Amino acid sequence: MGAIENKKAYFDYEIIEKFETGIELVGSEVKSVRAGHVNLRDSFCFVEGSELFLKNCRISAYDKSSAFTPDELRSRKLLMHKSEIRRLIGKSREKGWSVIPLRMYFKGRLVKLEIALAKGKKTYDKKQTIKERDVARDMERQIRSL
Repeated sequence: MGAIENKKAYFDYEIIEKFETGIELVGSEVKSVRAGHVNLRDSFCFVEGSELFLKNCRISAYDKSSAFTPDELRSRKLLMHKSEIRRLIGKSREKGWSVIPLRMYFKGRLVKLEIALAKGKKTYDKKQTIKERDVARDMERQIRSL
């Protein structure tokens, strides 16, 4: 099982700095992550007190779990060092800065989440990204045809 990626984040945001965090999950959620039943597309990180939480991350209920399955969209606590959290809090309070999840993966038997300090792109930046991608794709096609 590979990593679950948030591909839309690279299109909507300019990634400034990446961090690796742990995530607090219950047993059946870990099995769902292992099966790849995770959607990071609309999720984001927010600060409550001096802790960091992941919001809107959908981890589907595990098929073979008991009747007491957790809510799919519940907020999940992220596990980081206090100094890193303080730094993220300071930066994320500036206008235009966000903390977003990029990918979820296993490191050994632990579930890890890669989050990023990011700045939102403007629409003209997004158009530029599409243009660069199209030019690169056309160049690849021309190279292959030769």
